[in-house]
Amino acid sequence: HLPVQSGSNRILELMKRKYTVEGYIAKISKLKKMRPNISISSDFIVGFPSETENDFQQTMSLIETIGFDQSFSFIFSPRPQTPAASMKDPISYEEKLDRLKQLQAKISSNSMKISKSMIGTNQKVLVEKRSKKINTQLTGRTENNRWVNFDGPENLIGQFINLTITEALPNSLRGRLYH
Repeated sequence: HLPVQSGSNRILELMKRKYTVEGYIAKISKLKKMRPNISISSDFIVGFPSETENDFQQTMSLIETIGFDQSFSFIFSPRPQTPAASMKDPISYEEKLDRLKQLQAKISSNSMKISKSMIGTNQKVLVEKRSKKINTQLTGRTENNRWVNFDGPENLIGQFINLTITEALPNSLRGRLYH
């Protein structure tokens, strides 16, 4: 999880961030060279005061370039006693909400592509607990932080096991024990 906030250097500067989009991309590129299948999540703020459509499109371009897997994304809200709290904010709430929906849809699309690419693969999973939806199943996390549900005995909780991924769902995977 490497927060970037925006794909626009102009907005990053207004946010008082001490990095650039190019520097961020360079760091991610190094990580991907060391671990080609790494999943990257980030934080995004849309609708920062004076964010233009071009600034927003630069954020969307960064999402495409990196292929973020997950995000924590929010509409800008002023925090008391911060420089941004006193900035003029000409962007309507409706426009901010539309941008947030576009961003989240893109991240969800990226995430589903990654999940679907995992179908048929064998994954190391840390079994954490019983599944919330199907009490007879267990659930755990893959190395790229995806929840996967599967049939198995309760004594697997707390262990690393190998699963074959059989299905990709919007918020989780399904799998079966791999022997």
